[in-house]
Amino acid sequence: GVRGDGGDGKAAGATGGEKPGTASAAAPTGGSGAGAQRLSWHGCDAPSTAQGGTGKAPEPLADGTRWECSTLKVPLDYAKPSGPTIDLALIRAKARKGASRAGSLVFNFGGPGGSGVATLPGFAGDYEALRARYDLVSFDPRGVGASAGVRCLGDKEIDASNAVDATPDDDDELKAALAANKAYVDACRKNSGKVLGHVDTTSAARDLDVLRQALGDEKLHYFGISYGTELGGVYAHLFPERVGHTVLDAVVDPTQDPLQGDLNQAKGFQRALEDYMRDCAENVTGCPVGGGPEEGTKRITALLKKIDSAPLPTRDGRKLTQDQAVNGIASALYSKETWQYLTRGLQEAMSLGSGNYLQLLSDSLSGRDRDGHYSNLQAANRAITCADARQRYDANDVQAWLARFRAASPVFGESSAWSLLNCAGWPVEGRWKTPEVRAAGSAPILVVGNTGDPATPYEGAGRMARELGEGVGVEVTYKGEGHGAYNSGNGCMTRTVNAYLLDSKVPENGKTCS
Repeated sequence: GVRGDGGDGKAAGATGGEKPGTASAAAPTGGSGAGAQRLSWHGCDAPSTAQGGTGKAPEPLADGTRWECSTLKVPLDYAKPSGPTIDLALIRAKARKGASRAGSLVFNFGGPGGSGVATLPGFAGDYEALRARYDLVSFDPRGVGASAGVRCLGDKEIDASNAVDATPDDDDELKAALAANKAYVDACRKNSGKVLGHVDTTSAARDLDVLRQALGDEKLHYFGISYGTELGGVYAHLFPERVGHTVLDAVVDPTQDPLQGDLNQAKGFQRALEDYMRDCAENVTGCPVGGGPEEGTKRITALLKKIDSAPLPTRDGRKLTQDQAVNGIASALYSKETWQYLTRGLQEAMSLGSGNYLQLLSDSLSGRDRDGHYSNLQAANRAITCADARQRYDANDVQAWLARFRAASPVFGESSAWSLLNCAGWPVEGRWKTPEVRAAGSAPILVVGNTGDPATPYEGAGRMARELGEGVGVEVTYKGEGHGAYNSGNGCMTRTVNAYLLDSKVPENGKTCS
């Protein structure tokens, strides 16, 4: 379904298990003083294929600052702090020379399953102003990239699995889809069984606290985007007294179970698609969606129906399936800057009957490079989602809800509904029904929602702010398009977040930028 670093269909929830603030960072480190691990930093190699690397080591920043890499040891299982450990991959760019340094600012870019080591250098320009106070730090969370990355199928097997119709219309297609799902789950169990039970978000939040200590910070300064907001919320719940400056941007709704999350994500993508269609109708000559949302939705659903019965040819010999076409459309909605590629993709599919553009867009969402190698984004996404969420859905559940999903989005509904099967037969149980993020006693946390966000619909930000608690969650709204707000280029948003991170100026709750 529509996942990828819009995984974020990842709604998850409350165990009621641990009391806020009682979690001890049982780690091979002591408290935040002499017992903390010493990190040894060195030059960075090129990120691996599993991390989504392009074969190049990260370029130094504009002022010549070089990227440094390291690893952090954490317990595989926090219930057995002196048992086996895993290494988490880290990357940093130090604060500018002469900076009045506040500490490190740790980034998680979402997914779940995105490699921070591969991602941070590409976006460093967006965060350059923050080097006035902070070292910029990111990491591959457990199960991701170079941090005990989950492995399931090989590249060719993933291509074959992706060619199976993921939105079955009859019994034969359903059998094939269920068989493909089972083969995927079996491969994950066989290749990564040891880590699958330990890639949950609670364990990742404990890792953040071990990282905080190793960086020498009394409090964790944190910038979480997309799924990174869920991780940040869970951290704040476990360690409220250790929360430093924290920004949650493109917020996962912590109150929703996976079914509600997927249904609302389908609505979010439909809403963003309709915004794109209005813009296209007004500004593009020969716009492939005609006069706007109503006509456009009809044209796109007709195209998808056609692709369902006859997948489109592409240059590399693969066929563009209906599910990949939907993913390609979704991928282009993550940023207003990529709307132009959606226009080209739809024009190519509708008038030439080929799927090159939509396939490239789909590949970018699923972590496939031009040589046909996949990062571990999708494997990690599924493993983390299923380690968190306790709910397990079957084909009957999907069929019972299908009409609701189609009504929510004629374009994305079906894909979103069938993606609920991702955790069917998963070898480990999930931890919660929805994540617990209450953080009484925490410092104020900036919760940033974008009204046009496709992957993490805007309403989730208000709910996160409320769940964090009175005086903790401070909601800021951006009236715009795309996934996330800080790097949208909106001046008001940049100034608001920078004033908070650099000068500790907490904005008024409910502030709006447009």
